[in-house]
Amino acid sequence: MPRPESASPERTAPRLTQLSHGAGCACKVPRGWLQSVLEDLPAAAIEDPALLVGSATADDAAVYKIGEHHAIVHTADFFTPIVDDPYDFGRVAATNALSDIYAMGGKPLVALNLVGFPVGELDPKVMRDILRGGADVVSSAGAVIGGGHSIDDREPKYGLAVSGLVDPTNMLTNGGAKPGDTLMLTKPLGTGLIATAAKRDLAPAALVDRALEVMCTLNDEAARSALAAGAHAATDVTGFGLLGHLHEMCQASGVTARITASSVPVIKGATALAENPDAVAGGSRRNAEHAKTYTAFDASVSQATQTILSDAMTSGGLLLALPPGVRDIKGTAIGEVAEAAPGGAEPIVVS
Repeated sequence: MPRPESASPERTAPRLTQLSHGAGCACKVPRGWLQSVLEDLPAAAIEDPALLVGSATADDAAVYKIGEHHAIVHTADFFTPIVDDPYDFGRVAATNALSDIYAMGGKPLVALNLVGFPVGELDPKVMRDILRGGADVVSSAGAVIGGGHSIDDREPKYGLAVSGLVDPTNMLTNGGAKPGDTLMLTKPLGTGLIATAAKRDLAPAALVDRALEVMCTLNDEAARSALAAGAHAATDVTGFGLLGHLHEMCQASGVTARITASSVPVIKGATALAENPDAVAGGSRRNAEHAKTYTAFDASVSQATQTILSDAMTSGGLLLALPPGVRDIKGTAIGEVAEAAPGGAEPIVVS
């Protein structure tokens, strides 16, 4: 959608990305650290059988059954600025939050704004444009903004809490992948690299525009196609990178996977950035270190490619486990699901 002319105020204040320590989903808490925090918390699913999907499988959203063919799918997602234009920041953050609903095969209905804003440092118009960007995306998804919550915060943050509906007899989770399934990715990688490079003045405007187009593309069509094709599992690729989210899918499904690195789509221009340490976000570095614990890389896979596979994405595509032979989905086949040894934790193989 076109950016409104009023969305870029004259700047005497700092750039949005200068006010944040990280960019977009790269500011997520490290996966391993988060696991250590969550491991001793009570299992809500045991206490309430209507909670069909909770935190146990690290899925994209919670699903709560309210009827035979109706369940509420609910998520919350927010982050620090990934671009400097406030309207575009709002668009990206909203698209990213809605993606969790689509990853479950659901339809978004109502969203609440979640805002942190430095009241004394930036013009109120900046916050207005952020909210306008989010509202435009929510409207394009056929949902509505019902209100929200804001706090005075030195570091800007924006996102949504989104509620939707899904048929519990026909929904997507990350736990149904089967050996022999084709793994398909519906958007290219590289948004984390490009956003970090832009924050550090290392990315040309044309490259940032390409990343923006990817980040502002809803995953609604991909979700509908996945449901129609009988996808066995789905997740969206965001802050833990492709390998991190694939690992979660494998754990939830009791399988492993093989990836062909040369088949993985990458935004044109991002590969060169992967060779520049200054373009690699801290979140991506943490992802790559964690990936070493569950991934076996062939010697032919370059360090730059390994970096891309762990890129802390913002508003990435859906990663789908599809029945063998399914190809009528807009996306790229990147590998296949494989059987794991009983009781074993076999590594994901990247060749």
